[in-house]
Amino acid sequence: MFQQILDPIAGSLVISALCAALPLVLLFVLLGVFKVKAPFAALAGLVLSLVLAIVGWQMPVNQALSATAAGIFYGLFPILWILVNALWIYRLTVATPWFEVLGRTIRSISNDLRILAILIAFCFGALLESLAGFGAPVAISAAMLMAAGMKPLKSAIVSLLANTAPVAFGAMAAPIIALNGVTGLPLNELSAMAGRQTPFIALIVPLLLVFIVDGRRGVKQTWPVALVAGAAFGLAQFVTSNYFAVELTDVVAAVVTVAAVLLMLKVWQPKETVGMGGAVEAAAVPAVVSAGGTGGSAAQEGTAQEGMTAARGSGGSALPADPAIPTDNSRPEPRQIWMAIAPYLIIIAVFSVAQIPAVKAWLTQVGSVTFAWPGLEITDSAGKPVAATKFKLDHLKATGTLLLFSGLLTMLLYKISASQGLRIYRDTVVQLRWTIVTVTAVLGLSFVMNLSGQTTTLGFALASAGGFFALLSPLIGWIGVALTGSDTSSNSLFGQMQATAAEQTGLSPVLMAASNSSAGVMGKMLSLQNLAVASAAVGLDGAEGTLFRKLIGWSLGLLALITVLIFLQSTPVLGWMVP
Repeated sequence: MFQQILDPIAGSLVISALCAALPLVLLFVLLGVFKVKAPFAALAGLVLSLVLAIVGWQMPVNQALSATAAGIFYGLFPILWILVNALWIYRLTVATPWFEVLGRTIRSISNDLRILAILIAFCFGALLESLAGFGAPVAISAAMLMAAGMKPLKSAIVSLLANTAPVAFGAMAAPIIALNGVTGLPLNELSAMAGRQTPFIALIVPLLLVFIVDGRRGVKQTWPVALVAGAAFGLAQFVTSNYFAVELTDVVAAVVTVAAVLLMLKVWQPKETVGMGGAVEAAAVPAVVSAGGTGGSAAQEGTAQEGMTAARGSGGSALPADPAIPTDNSRPEPRQIWMAIAPYLIIIAVFSVAQIPAVKAWLTQVGSVTFAWPGLEITDSAGKPVAATKFKLDHLKATGTLLLFSGLLTMLLYKISASQGLRIYRDTVVQLRWTIVTVTAVLGLSFVMNLSGQTTTLGFALASAGGFFALLSPLIGWIGVALTGSDTSSNSLFGQMQATAAEQTGLSPVLMAASNSSAGVMGKMLSLQNLAVASAAVGLDGAEGTLFRKLIGWSLGLLALITVLIFLQSTPVLGWMVP
């Protein structure tokens, strides 16, 4: 049995916390400053965390290695299981002529990439986040933005930044439900508190998206629709999380926002458009993920026909062209539109069926198993068993499995042969080979830090700040999500510590626990897993460092804004907002 130690280095909590932070500092410095490729930066952080766990925190070698193995397995399943199957569905569409129809369908809504950034990355991405999460919304929305004509790097940046506002209530409110599970605080109060924080970020995000797409001109020309989108999403989040079902918060918010934006566009249009044929973006069907298993670059942007040629190449042999599909940029016929968006409708339908109470109960009973991870016998510093030694394996009910079913249905609809589907799947896995190394190494690092006690040491050191904890609490959540790539995992990691520290400092446990979730999502765009997902989805191998440098300013800026809000909510100024 290994018992975690809070202050193993020189008997000092502060010195121990500084040492505990070293793997994270090394990871981010290598990635952001020295431009080391993500897999090697992640492996370096993992090695350092192992050395600290064994030498500093006195964790037995066999348990440290077992913790690493648990993290690697968690990286493979469920996270990479989700990513591989989400990207496989995208590549199935790319291997058919329907991918070009999808691009024309998207452009038929609006030929302005600024509007499409809101509709696709913010609205549709939020809907996917509500159903799936774990990187799938970033991968799919980035692919759809490329189909609309946005350049790969910008598609990735927009999709990552958009994947902030919905995350606290993502995957059917899994983060809030996990927070309730580890803290014992009332679910309705946690939901209501988070619903009084995240809408303020939702209000800002669409404005940031149009700024990224088109700078100040974008904000000046499209701020009305951006504000409508942000206000509709935030208001729907607040109402649903406070007065209806927390699980449906993002579903309702996404649907309401799409309706609001489409109604707005019927009565208002920007003076100029930026996109196909505009000055900002090339007037072509997008770069698509290059195939051949290299994962190294995006196909060249060119004419619509060139885009189709590249798309066919990504999946082996393409399906015969449907003679009913025109090759120009005219608005597709209704039947063609339904066929083009069918894979995404299938995803929504499959996940919606999985949420039917009877089906969900059956999947939980048959499609999930919980077991003790071998080789891990750990208690925390108070002598209580550490929950992370238990491993919950969802097989049938896993998001990745539901995506696999969606892909199989897509193959049937598009009449893709089994051999071609398997070939595309193989190419997808080969393309993601370095992403697999990155994600598994980061999750290994996360589990080692958590199980050795490094994470607990870091959290308690921050919590010792007394009244200033209200300013540090959001930072703890941000670190947790940046490290694990999951708001659910961050809440499981730090939720109880946040509530305990709040009680010790005279603050509201509900406020601080919810803040871990609401502020934590600002770190998701910087998590190495999400960066790797976005890089792979747009076919830019090794672009994690570039994305990190372009997004860190936005992440820290949003963190600062929500930190101010949370601090004011901890004072009489906005204390009335706390349930």
